[in-house]
Order: sequence, then structure tokens, then C-alpha cells
Amino acid sequence: MKKFLTLTALCAAVAVGLSGCGDKKDDAAAKSAAAQPVTITVGATPVPHADILKFVQPELKKEGIDLKIIEFSDYVKPNVALADKEIDANFFQHKPYLDSFAKERGLKLGVLTTVHIEPMGVYSKKFKDVKSFGNGIKVAIPNDPTNGGRALKVLADAGFFDLKDGVGINGTPADIINNTKNVQIVEMEAAVLPRTLDDVDFAVINSNFAMGVGLNPAKDSLFTESKDSPYANVVAIREGDDREVIKKLGAAMTTPAVRDFIIKKYNGAVLPAF
Repeated sequence: MKKFLTLTALCAAVAVGLSGCGDKKDDAAAKSAAAQPVTITVGATPVPHADILKFVQPELKKEGIDLKIIEFSDYVKPNVALADKEIDANFFQHKPYLDSFAKERGLKLGVLTTVHIEPMGVYSKKFKDVKSFGNGIKVAIPNDPTNGGRALKVLADAGFFDLKDGVGINGTPADIINNTKNVQIVEMEAAVLPRTLDDVDFAVINSNFAMGVGLNPAKDSLFTESKDSPYANVVAIREGDDREVIKKLGAAMTTPAVRDFIIKKYNGAVLPAF
């Protein structure tokens, strides 16, 4: 009887020991899985968007997040790639463009956070100011509706012509009035505008593309968009994506350190919007 009880107790102890080992292995596996870095992929245009993302990479690394940056050179592919789940977020556009693009294509995209403003500027290789030009000049502007209307508003503010009452930032070339010097508008893809400066008299260029070819919007532009522009650049995500890694990305993009980085690196060519 004693031998039976002793054997029973021994078996029970072994069972408890094995169970404990199993629990420890499970705990170790869970901790190992938690320690694995999570990869998040963000699409961006090179300057300043990819620059800002590269700045936050080390901070996200501390959070266990491996930020992968894919650079795009146009304003269409980043949103399509986001909608198709090829990337987790993108950072290249302002909210009016995002809203217009998503509505036009039926995409469910939204804003994670607002980061900065890139004042649009008027550039020229042929003129030193926006007042001393003759009749029939050619001015290149972006061909997408939101940036095109924005560019026309900049030109109107600079005195090239007037726009119909109430048009605001939604104008088209058909809304131009009082065009006393017969300014001719040439619509082109935003990304190629810096390369048109040899062929046109003026070009209205988004700051990211201007900086991409070595132009400093604060110094080289002849006229700059008002600082109260509604065109703040945003990090875009798919609607309903509330993953913790996405929340951490948004938080990392709007820290005091990022604000200081933008101010010091771009000297007024890019302005924090948070």
C-alpha cells in the first residue's frame, strides 16, 4: 500500500513538473513573439516626406517597429498601393487631394495625422519677379484638380490675373478673368513641373518637387503661397485601420523632436502643422 501511495505521489509530482515546464515554454514563446519587431511599410515622395520618415525610424525601432519606406515619384500610385494593401500608410499629399482622389476612385482612405505644410511657390528662370513680364507668357501649373485650383489661387494672389468671385481654391482655367496680359496656362503633372522651367516663363511648383531638384522655396520662389494655406500634408491610412502599430506611427510623426527637425532642416520651406 505504501509503495502504491509513493508511486502515485511520484507520478503526480512528475505531472506537475511537466506541466510547469510546459507553462514556462509557453511563456518563453509568448515573450519571444512579443520581442519580434513588427514591420510597417509607408509609401512616400522623397523630399521632405521620406526625410521625415527616416528621422522617426530610430524612435519607432525603440518601440519594436521596423519602418520600411518605399519612395514614389507620382501622386497616383501611393494611394492605389495603399487601397490595395501593398503598403500600410502613405505620406505625400494634403487632405484636399486625398479627399478628392478617394471620392473619384471610390477608395476608403482617411487621415491618420497632420504633419506639415509645403507652401506652393512661383518659379522662373527668365524673370526676377512676378511683375515685369510681357504679353502672352506661359505659366505651368499642376494638372490635378486640387493642386491646379490651388496654383491658380496663388497666381491670382500674385497679380497675374483675377478669378471669378467665390471660386477660391477650386478654380479652373475657365474661371480666369481680367487676364490683361493674356497669360497662357499650361497644365502638367506636378512631378515634372521643375523640369519645365526652361520651356515656360513661370511654373507654380509644390515645395516637395521644388526641393527635389535643389530649389529652396524660401529663397528661390518669386512668390509664395500664404502661410494660412489649408493644404497641410497628412499621413493617410485605410479607413478603420486601428492597429496599435498604426497609432504608434501617428504619435511618432507629431513629436516635438519632429517639429524641431522640420524647422531646422527646411528653413521655412516646410512648416510644421501640429
